[in-house]
Amino acid sequence: MRTLLLIAMGGGLGSVFRYLTAQFINKHTQLFFPYATFVTNILGCFLIGLFLGLLEKNNVTNPDLKFFLVTGFCGGYTTFSTFSNENIQLFHANQTGTAFLYIGLSVIVGLAATWGGLMVSKL
Repeated sequence: MRTLLLIAMGGGLGSVFRYLTAQFINKHTQLFFPYATFVTNILGCFLIGLFLGLLEKNNVTNPDLKFFLVTGFCGGYTTFSTFSNENIQLFHANQTGTAFLYIGLSVIVGLAATWGGLMVSKL
């Protein structure tokens, strides 16, 4: 029960931060590309790498922080279900090039951001 509560609290915070990120990004960008979801996914990838790297670096063996930060917060923050839906919408709107650009950038930059988070955690 404790684990579920930690995940729920982290997920709730992650969801709130996802909403705030989207509000901020949408306020400051044009909407021809789904920037808010893209930025959220990349930032979420970086944070999961950073959190996992810092937990490992500091020999944190208590799983509570991992459940809260990684499973909860990052799980509530990242938006790959939205990402998938947006790409389906782009394909349905015959914006195939934009869809493939979005998919490619999300995967490549997301992997790089996760690696970057791991590297920053080792500093």
